[in-house]
Amino acid sequence: MNDKQITDFFDPEVQKTASEDGCSVYKMQNETGEGVITRYKILPGIELFYNDFHMKDGQNENKLPHPDVLEINHCREGRFECVFSNGDCQYVGAGDLSINRLTNETTSTTFPLSHYHGISITIDLNEAVTTMKQVENVLGGLHIDLCQIAERLCRKDTCFVLRGHNIIEHIFSELYRVTPKMIAHYLKVKVLELLMFLNDVKVGEYQEERRYFSKNQVRAVKQMQAYMISDLQRHYTLQELSKKFVIPLTSMKVCFKGVYGCSIYSYMKSYRMQASIILLRDTAESVTEIAMKMGYDNPSKFSEAFRKEFGELPSEYRKKLSK
Repeated sequence: MNDKQITDFFDPEVQKTASEDGCSVYKMQNETGEGVITRYKILPGIELFYNDFHMKDGQNENKLPHPDVLEINHCREGRFECVFSNGDCQYVGAGDLSINRLTNETTSTTFPLSHYHGISITIDLNEAVTTMKQVENVLGGLHIDLCQIAERLCRKDTCFVLRGHNIIEHIFSELYRVTPKMIAHYLKVKVLELLMFLNDVKVGEYQEERRYFSKNQVRAVKQMQAYMISDLQRHYTLQELSKKFVIPLTSMKVCFKGVYGCSIYSYMKSYRMQASIILLRDTAESVTEIAMKMGYDNPSKFSEAFRKEFGELPSEYRKKLSK
């Protein structure tokens, strides 16, 4: 992709901040935070991007679909929400690999946990097919058919998702650890390894989940999340939430986990602990007062929950801050 296509794809305004030896760095920013995209040209027609976002709303509108471009996304940390023009939503979480053609027009991209770290690989099929023939002539025996990969895994413009596969984890873990000195050539080797794996993937052999949620379901659980965090002293039953936000109990639980990556109970427990960290750090309120604000009538239970989350008691955390 050229710089114009990068700007079109990573909306809003994307600014190139550095460029050297096949590596370019782009920065995007809006009222919800900022993101950095580091782009490497791997081989003709194949590019790799390191994505590091600390923002809620990516505002990514695929205004100019690229039907001949295959996109591979791996999520290392966080979660990624993609809303398509028909209103369906797709979620990718830590350890997931998604593969789709850029014919699927997106209306928005968001990061439900306000951070996302991962890798994207884009393959321009028209150019990369020629590249792979040249690689085959040199190395021999690869037999990587990019068009066959696209047709098999993205049939009828669907998004193929592999959830937490050990081979995928092995390939990408090394991509995140590669040193700058090795990166220019090492990325080529790892991308070829990934393509060899995808070339032989049988769709039915792996746990595959093409789970989409309707816009009404997603809207309901997002309203529910905002409602719950607005008053952390209160605890709600699942039945209460289901009734208030007019969403069936099972659908509510499944959709919430799809959006936020964990159950409602786990999410709120962790959210309360994160909120208590801020109060311990920024206020002089006692542990007992903070426990009550977090919905704990018993300060000892709060302290134990805090210790399980962070490995130390809240009093120990505050004492460490004072030092």
